Amino acid sequence: MLASFTIDWYAARAAGLVAYLLLSSSVALGLLLAGKERLDRWPRFALEDVHRFAGVLAGTFIAIHLLLLGIDSQAQLGLGELIVPFAAHYRPFWTGLGIVAAEVLVALAFTNHYRKRLPHLVWRRLHYLNLAVWVAATGHGLGAGTDSGSGWFLVLYAVATGTIVALGLRRFSPSRRRTPRPRPKETLSLESGKS
Repeated sequence: MLASFTIDWYAARAAGLVAYLLLSSSVALGLLLAGKERLDRWPRFALEDVHRFAGVLAGTFIAIHLLLLGIDSQAQLGLGELIVPFAAHYRPFWTGLGIVAAEVLVALAFTNHYRKRLPHLVWRRLHYLNLAVWVAATGHGLGAGTDSGSGWFLVLYAVATGTIVALGLRRFSPSRRRTPRPRPKETLSLESGKS
């Protein structure tokens, strides 16, 4: 019994941690891609593919995390506790944040799937909810994670938080707002020849 408890427990923790790292990576890449600067070292399409793939993998590891918690004999979480926010007997608020984050992420996956059918502005505003998902996942990990008091765990969360905050400030700062782009020189020369 001890061996199965150890495997279930470690696997559930590992899946949750990997899901958080992938989610943080996806959010960081999304914020990086939202900037208007050119990224000369990496082609934009490659970063977009990595961004999407990290998001899909994050969702996969969240599902694995939930599945393993559901079969973990120590956690004793029923199906209702795994899908109804704030209903779990173990740290209900922090566990509930994780459930809300997972459910919003599923809803956002549907909007991404139907992205071409949605007006771009609607999709973009919904896509910003990924930041709220990341904040809720961070709270979940810190509040419900069994490793939340260990040094390595806190360093990992501090690095992820520092990265996301720095990229968020860069993305949403007033000085970074879109400025009108100058027209190409060919257009200007043609217009000047008309007068």
